[in-house]
Amino acid sequence: MKSLQFAVHYDECALDELCPEERQLVMAAMEATERSYSPYSRFRVGAAVLMDDGHTVTGSNQENSAYPVTLCAERVALFAAAHGHPDVPVTAIALAAQDSGGFTVRPVTPCGSCRQVLAEMESRFHRPITVLMYGTSGIWRTAGVVNLLPLAFDSIPSQESQV
Repeated sequence: MKSLQFAVHYDECALDELCPEERQLVMAAMEATERSYSPYSRFRVGAAVLMDDGHTVTGSNQENSAYPVTLCAERVALFAAAHGHPDVPVTAIALAAQDSGGFTVRPVTPCGSCRQVLAEMESRFHRPITVLMYGTSGIWRTAGVVNLLPLAFDSIPSQESQV
């Protein structure tokens, strides 16, 4: 038996260390937290998606008293982006969250469902998506969802499996 290990690669940086485009995306995610509907958890999450054509689409978490039908900010933004710009790849997504004390100290990360939706977007357009996760202590930046979900389900056959 062989034991293997996954490595997660990410950068940790400050807001002013990001390029202007990424900095604006993080700020849009921070602003999107204000449009969250989260009366049950009181945990407001915002997401901002940067499209390849330069458009930015935002979303926020939307809760429901029947918890399983709640939607995360990432999926709200990604699905809105796919609807409004169906043939345009997503190049980056930024996340931010607020609790009762304001913005979270530690960066917020996407849940498993959101990671899978991000993986599907990458697979659909055959390109990685940069993920920016904001916290007051710093921003975590990953190049591609593989760093968040290394064994993502992929229903689109690879060229190797078509041989």
